[in-house]
Amino acid sequence: METYDVVGVGFGPANLSLAIALAEEAADLSAVFFERRPRLSWHPGMMVPSARMQVSFLKDLVTFRNPRSAFGFVSYLHESGRLSRFVNNQDFFPTRREFHDYLEWAEAKLRPHVRYGAEVVAVRAPAGTHGPVDRVLVEVRDASAPGGVRPVQARNLVISTGLVPRMPGGIDRDESVWHSSEFLDRFRERDPAGLRRVAVAGAGQSAAEIVRFLYDALPDARVHAIVPSYGYSIADSTPFANQVFDPDAVDHYFHGSPRARDAFWRYHKNTNYSVVDDEVIRDLYRRAYDDEVSGAERLDFVPLSRVAAVKSVMGDTRVTVYSTAREDCYDLDVDVLVCATGYDPMDPSGVLGELAGQCLREADGRVRVDRDYRLVTDPDLHCGIYLQGGTEHTHGLSSSLLSNVAARSGEITRSIGARLAHELGNGVRP
Repeated sequence: METYDVVGVGFGPANLSLAIALAEEAADLSAVFFERRPRLSWHPGMMVPSARMQVSFLKDLVTFRNPRSAFGFVSYLHESGRLSRFVNNQDFFPTRREFHDYLEWAEAKLRPHVRYGAEVVAVRAPAGTHGPVDRVLVEVRDASAPGGVRPVQARNLVISTGLVPRMPGGIDRDESVWHSSEFLDRFRERDPAGLRRVAVAGAGQSAAEIVRFLYDALPDARVHAIVPSYGYSIADSTPFANQVFDPDAVDHYFHGSPRARDAFWRYHKNTNYSVVDDEVIRDLYRRAYDDEVSGAERLDFVPLSRVAAVKSVMGDTRVTVYSTAREDCYDLDVDVLVCATGYDPMDPSGVLGELAGQCLREADGRVRVDRDYRLVTDPDLHCGIYLQGGTEHTHGLSSSLLSNVAARSGEITRSIGARLAHELGNGVRP
């Protein structure tokens, strides 16, 4: 059976960054990453034209860990022959499409370490294990393996399965009810001529970008923007507020008191959650104003409202909208409803299975995590289990964002290297 120093579960930007860090800082460690999808994928449903990154290109996969790395965004631009033109743009924020191209460029250099179409289905202690467990058995569904399952052993496990799309309570996805994470794929499957009435629920960046895209792509359609606030709120991207995403802020949050942690969220949630970039807000307001001037009024903003229920009625999708202002409900018939209602954090329990019981919990039931992103486990579980995501409660606002991915990957790499070196020095690691 193959044994690896590091086994990664999932291969999006976070574990791609980790793979680079391992290659640059710990090339003597063996590593493999398993990804259930057939290729690298990063929010493909939201690659709408003109959508831009909300973080600087310098917050790429490597720069905050190693600014001299050959895997940086600037190296990508140079190799692609676009460095001069990018600089001439005088813009810190590339489009999402270009950033995705950068991710694919970096991934191509590390492909031998990745197994695509391979889903981790179980993690457990090796059979017959008694006493301390210094490695875990990882079972991977792999069509090319005998019996369809490939077992490998891991001395360290790094889980990065991504965020989980969240729908409004009691509402399920179907052919006419979409989550924003699948938007473009669903949109391309439909005949635009059949989309004359569409609704988008949500108050964040994705919601606003989808409203703008639908308005531009469907010139004969009426677009309803169902917003729980009175209007879209601007994202605070000012320099002092942006410090909340600095690597040092992770220390301040992790070691902070409960009151300090609460202050992080209370004062700085508007840097990322349920907020929209100024440029997008102004674009939408201008469209609505121009409609009013022309008498078209295709863009209908529905403020202080939320989706309460959805049902199919004679081929239409009937959306029951609850108005906070009027404290009553009314029905809105549309062809498609898009729920840009956010995501829930990654829960490692689904991957860990029976080992989840050996992971210690906080009083509120959430997993305990050390500063190096390693789960706190029973003393007998020596195998390192690390999280890339799902640590907002311990590491702060940047846990699920790109902002700290390079620094975090370096910290995890150094933690794994130090632990394995310690075990080797004590004769524990064979």
